[in-house]
Amino acid sequence: MAEKKAFILRINPDVLKEIEVWGADEFRSTNGQIEYLLQEALKARKKSARKKKASE
Repeated sequence: MAEKKAFILRINPDVLKEIEVWGADEFRSTNGQIEYLLQEALKARKKSARKKKASE
């Protein structure tokens, strides 16, 4: 597994609570849920960019 880099994240407490609950529902830690959401957002962005490029 690739080395992970730690960093500080400032986040709204209400958003953090929602992520904690969502992560627990999916059997992930809060950190794991944040990482999962970021990975999914990056995949969606790449997919969207490919579609946009194909339609030009």
